[in-house]
Amino acid sequence: QVQLVESGGGSVPAGGSLTRSCAASGHSFRSYTEGWFRQVPGKAREVVGAIRSTGAPTLYADFVDGRFTISRNNARNTAYLQMNNLDPEDTAVYYCAAQLGGSFTLATLQRVDVMGYWGKGTLVTVSS
Repeated sequence: QVQLVESGGGSVPAGGSLTRSCAASGHSFRSYTEGWFRQVPGKAREVVGAIRSTGAPTLYADFVDGRFTISRNNARNTAYLQMNNLDPEDTAVYYCAAQLGGSFTLATLQRVDVMGYWGKGTLVTVSS
């Protein structure tokens, strides 16, 4: 059974940094694309970015604008989301997600239901 366990959420002041981790189990981690998504209450879940299983360049949404870095450690079955220079508009529940394969594009990830497995999500609050 695929499981994704997230850690590293919390509260930071504007301009601060946070690192989220997503520990995976129950699947061949290196064969899966690992994605990060976020959701503001009352709004649709949106893709933050994804690191694909193929080694292709990591994908980022436009709003990331160079502030976030997604990485993975296949030996540790863990994906990471490093967030720098956070803004209050980044306040949201952040989720990691996984799906077998590596042929995703940013466009396909906009349909969040392409990801079959999800973590529970953790609130990140950025105060002004």
